[in-house]
Amino acid sequence: MKKLTAFALCLVMTASLLAGCGGQSGGTTDETSESGNKVVRIGVYEPQTGDNGAGGKQEILGMQYANYVQPTVEIGGETYDVKLEIVDNRTTPENGPTAAAELVNRDVSIVLGSYGSGVSMAGGKVFEEAGVPAIGVTCTNPQVTSDYDCYFRICFTDPFQGPALASYAYEGLGVTTAYTLAMLGSDYDQGLVHYFTEAFEALGGTVISEDFPEGNANFVSYINNAKSAGAGVIFAPVSTNYAQLIIEAASAQGYEGSLLGSDTWDNNKVAESTVGKNVSVEVTTFYQEGGDPDFDAGIKEWINANDDAKTNNGGNDMVAAVTVMGYDAYFTALEALKAAGSTDPQAVLEALPSVTYDGVCGHIEFDDIGDAKRDQAYIKTANTETGAWDFVKVQGVA
Repeated sequence: MKKLTAFALCLVMTASLLAGCGGQSGGTTDETSESGNKVVRIGVYEPQTGDNGAGGKQEILGMQYANYVQPTVEIGGETYDVKLEIVDNRTTPENGPTAAAELVNRDVSIVLGSYGSGVSMAGGKVFEEAGVPAIGVTCTNPQVTSDYDCYFRICFTDPFQGPALASYAYEGLGVTTAYTLAMLGSDYDQGLVHYFTEAFEALGGTVISEDFPEGNANFVSYINNAKSAGAGVIFAPVSTNYAQLIIEAASAQGYEGSLLGSDTWDNNKVAESTVGKNVSVEVTTFYQEGGDPDFDAGIKEWINANDDAKTNNGGNDMVAAVTVMGYDAYFTALEALKAAGSTDPQAVLEALPSVTYDGVCGHIEFDDIGDAKRDQAYIKTANTETGAWDFVKVQGVA
């Protein structure tokens, strides 16, 4: 298997890299906390600024809440306090390697993140060279795990998400012409458009595609192009801030079809931006609030008791799917540490393929590539009266 073959190579690589990475003991360095326990460090590699900053902050919230719920872990018969080491990768692949290197230098045993596939791949190069395992939380591009043997992930991938959206559009909505809109240079956007287009055309539909430059703030012309093409859906797998601009333009131009978003649209700010507008917004995502009432109640109480957490969640206590995924990723990392019986990153990497965990978002186990075995997504729609997300259906691939 690909991942197992890589472990032997990593053993050799890690031996020569540890001195340069400051990782003599990998995640502990014999530090003790106020409780007297040893400390194990979990790296949090997420955007807190840039286009994906809002989503990154919500993903971090899930990890922080998980750390609040379970701040210790038993490793090799000893109790360790878990310390989250958080860095801002600033959304872009250009900034990813520096942030990743910072985590390696902090002696983390395992890394969680990132929100955003391009920056995950940029960090993957650094983690691979240092022999540090990483668990992707919501980075869906297949290259994250196929290109980097250190990377595993707990979410579905774009080769599933794109066709799931295509099936929903063609069969669920009865649409035969789709318009796609993606940002130039975005691995995430372009990858999802590719998989959606391939599947939609295979079903018998027609796709018209356009791209926009980074930093674009006016989407009126794109909406009008979709209208002129007779597109029943506009599929735009873009970041949260672009999603809001597209919703604004679609409403202003009287677009009567559906706006289809991917997991990046599952954000309370996106849902709230539809209030009072004549738009239909539907998204694929990993979790629907109400799926686990006990979890929902607990994290809402925690968010409402913490002003910073509430601010980072967009100003309310709506449970985002990426937050749930961050929570489950933290506990998956704890399972890997327990299975390894060590804080050494190499031991954790070797343990990861056999790790399983039953989380809030469902059962987690990995295939030979390191991807979670996922074959379903939630479809939900923005309620233009309440600004909340309403459940539509569980979607597979035709």
